Amino acid sequence: QVQLVESGGGLVQPGGSLRLSCVVSGRFFSIYAMGWFRQAPGKQRELVATITRSGSGNYADSVKGRFTISRDNAKNTVYLQMNSLKPEDTAVYYCNADGAGTALPNYWGQGTQVTVSS
Repeated sequence: QVQLVESGGGLVQPGGSLRLSCVVSGRFFSIYAMGWFRQAPGKQRELVATITRSGSGNYADSVKGRFTISRDNAKNTVYLQMNSLKPEDTAVYYCNADGAGTALPNYWGQGTQVTVSS
């Protein structure tokens, strides 16, 4: 069983920064494409950023130029560096392990709250 554990959320002022981490248990981390999603109250869950097995990132238009996704396969960890945060970035952020194209299932973390407010 694979487990994803997010950390790094919290309360930050507009313009501030946070770094989210997601540690993935098991020995298949390097096979997964990884992603960060978020869900604000009353809204659907939306894609924030993804990263391929080889380390190529892709971003939602709303976070391009402000957020950076990265991964460390030696540590089974994916990161989301969030800069220039805005109140509209407030949401629960979820880590996803995407098994598409493999024989592995998808997995989700439990989420970490990010609140951007003065």
